[in-house]
Amino acid sequence: MTSFISKAPHMEIKYTQIFINNEWHKAGNGKTFPVINPSTGEEICRVEGGTKSDIDKAVEAARNAFRVDSAWRKLEPSARGTLMRKFAELLRRDIAYLAQLETLNNGKTLINSKIDIMGSAACIDYYAGWADKFTGETIPSTPDTFIYTRHEPVGICGQIIPWNYPILMLALKLGPALACGNVVILKPAEETPLTALYCASLIKEAGFPPGVVNIVPGDGPECGHAIVVHEGIDKISFTGSVEVGKKVQENAAKSNLKRVTLELGGKSPLIICEDADVDFAVYVAHEAIFHNAAQNCIAGSRTFVHSKIYPEFIAKSVALAKKRIVGDPFDPNTQQGPQINSQQFKKILNYIELGKNAGARLECGGQKAYDKGYFIQPAVFSDVKDDMIIAREEIFGPVMCVLKFDSYDEVIERANATNFGLVAGVITKDLTRALKFVQELQAGSVWVNTYAAMKFQAPFGGFKQSGQGRELGKYGLEPYYEVKTVVMKLLSKI
Repeated sequence: MTSFISKAPHMEIKYTQIFINNEWHKAGNGKTFPVINPSTGEEICRVEGGTKSDIDKAVEAARNAFRVDSAWRKLEPSARGTLMRKFAELLRRDIAYLAQLETLNNGKTLINSKIDIMGSAACIDYYAGWADKFTGETIPSTPDTFIYTRHEPVGICGQIIPWNYPILMLALKLGPALACGNVVILKPAEETPLTALYCASLIKEAGFPPGVVNIVPGDGPECGHAIVVHEGIDKISFTGSVEVGKKVQENAAKSNLKRVTLELGGKSPLIICEDADVDFAVYVAHEAIFHNAAQNCIAGSRTFVHSKIYPEFIAKSVALAKKRIVGDPFDPNTQQGPQINSQQFKKILNYIELGKNAGARLECGGQKAYDKGYFIQPAVFSDVKDDMIIAREEIFGPVMCVLKFDSYDEVIERANATNFGLVAGVITKDLTRALKFVQELQAGSVWVNTYAAMKFQAPFGGFKQSGQGRELGKYGLEPYYEVKTVVMKLLSKI
């Protein structure tokens, strides 16, 4: 086994405390937790771990920031947008440090960290433009009645983000919430809190009033649960697993029936038709599953390939996977870094064994790559059947599962035979066939002759157990405002 040698720079970790009311705090009970470098398995630092008392403190700060006479509520909507753009500018200013911190803590390649940060700034800019544009409407009525609607912020929003895209998910959730005039309590994943805490310092530097954005690191069962059940929080936005999402929805309903937006898992089909250019299809399918060490809810984790091109597709996919460079995410030649932690690492290796035991053919990869860290060589399975566990459950790791099909009606039925419905992809030169897939695939997004084509102006979310509600685009604003109807009776002249 190859020895791992890290090229990570020595970094000063500037922020490890809880950010409430534009100030840094230690945890109420003195609790801290370790943050691990997934490339080495070694501790980077310790971070304050928020508990119920810290969430109570954050809710109090947020409530004060949301009072009708507060500095935040008195801002012109366009001024909210100006603050957001300033935050975006600071993300770009500090991209070098932030990218290194993201790569150190998350394990994604340095170039991907930079792409994520630029995307985060662009997302904040996009929603800054909406701050003065989400309007109500006037409604026709009788001549002596004036009816109109107002869009008003929901209030205190609890946001719980995952570890696979720490900065990008922070931006996706903060953007619409702040554009609509809400205040936020955000919990980063306990695996990756460092860049979120640095972003807190930029939010303060940008000039946001105290209490508007509060960032409380901590674990899910204690800190996350305290957010979900808190009677003073008006809305929850959660991105994570289906199992935890169900608990979030249940506990939110049992507390104060707070609004809930969920973006959960996926087992997304990518369907490659017989008329596809095989080299192009192999590249798209490769990136669809292996990007970000396959730690993507949108990963193309079920690759359906027409039987006429199946052998060629397998051969070329295996050749490409064998060329994929797995290693130090700080090395510019690296294409794939480590999995996030030892738990995920072991879980993925177990799935690979389950696939082999079920009769799928492991064409390449699937082994630990280095003596340190959580690196796995990208695996390609052929002869995968629909009833195999690796074809049904979300692996969240670098495992390509290739399934064969003969007819298009058949593959649509098979693609839809899952509890998930986040995204789907199809590669074909036939426009009529493409539109048939678009109409019949049960997924929140369908990508034709491309994959992972997410745009900030386009809504994103899932069907079935992949979630509810939408993020991004104009639709992403809707969960963050209330619609108030006003009816005025016009008095007659005396």
